[in-house]
Amino acid sequence: MNILLFKDTEIEGTRLKLADRRAEHVRKILKLSPGDTLRLGMINGRRGTGRILSVDEQQVELEVSLDQEPQPEPEVSLILALPRPIMVQRIFKQAATMGVRELHLIRSRRVEKSFFHSPVLQPEKIQALLIEGLEQATDTRLPSVHVHHYFKPFIEEVASTLAGRKLLADPGARQSLPEVFGTVHPAGSGDDSGGREGENRPARAPSCPVVLAIGPEGGWNEFEIEMFARLGFAPFTMGPRILHVDTAVVALLAQISLLQDLNR
Repeated sequence: MNILLFKDTEIEGTRLKLADRRAEHVRKILKLSPGDTLRLGMINGRRGTGRILSVDEQQVELEVSLDQEPQPEPEVSLILALPRPIMVQRIFKQAATMGVRELHLIRSRRVEKSFFHSPVLQPEKIQALLIEGLEQATDTRLPSVHVHHYFKPFIEEVASTLAGRKLLADPGARQSLPEVFGTVHPAGSGDDSGGREGENRPARAPSCPVVLAIGPEGGWNEFEIEMFARLGFAPFTMGPRILHVDTAVVALLAQISLLQDLNR
């Protein structure tokens, strides 16, 4: 926990009282005493410091000063074919840590229907995992999470409204992410074709919001790829190695962050 987060409903004036895992962290991990300070932030709000007023076995009381702006709003919207519950738990935390604005969990052909009945998808569980990720990153901006049970309605009613540079992870594509992103061109090639035969390469463009779609470990089927293509999603490959979805999420978010920095 690199920042202690709290909700706006928990603070009274400048006083914050804690009696849960956060208080336990202050007592047993940080081992703070009255007069000590720590970094804290209001969820979806400002950051600052908290000065310990009292510590006992029941609660910790702090005086709060929020004098710092939150980190810049993340520029990535993530579309993810719902993975196994144990994996999606990790992804919630990783996505919040890496910086995702919104996460859309969808059902593709190779996603098991039973995954959508997992208790991991209960709102309170999702929020707890996202907060853990924010605590790692010292961020306060809570990503929004949306669960979509049907693929085609999601494409037609939601994905079509998402703005930004649209990218589709697809092992069958011919180009890498940097090539599709527009920062690197194939060495010695004047070919302007896209990730698959007959598709156009996106033009070089400055940094802008990104919409990233990652499929199940079995991959997207041809119908799904075509539906994304109609919305302007550019397919790219991560290379010959097959990654677990949670590994792919972290790797791609890190690459996109770097590519965005190079385009600024």
